[in-house]
Amino acid sequence: MEPVRTCVGCRARASRSDLLRVVAQDGALIIDERAVLPGRGAWVHPEPECLDKALRRRAFARALRVTAPLDTQTIEKRLNGYGNKVNGSK
Repeated sequence: MEPVRTCVGCRARASRSDLLRVVAQDGALIIDERAVLPGRGAWVHPEPECLDKALRRRAFARALRVTAPLDTQTIEKRLNGYGNKVNGSK
């Protein structure tokens, strides 16, 4: 049985393989493709709608327990199809 996580955007439960793990590093949101980076992670569907909902609700800061503002440019570019995969992914 595969682990189940909750999307911080739409709040729907989904299998871990259907979601992207996001971590905060140096004040920026980083996509953790392989789900191996240290620290707290937040999970989100790889869809712009879920990202928009999470950003509007400030769900990333709450889930990651970060008080400072987060730079979301990297994750926004990736989910909108402009960026390349990061973190050593294929």
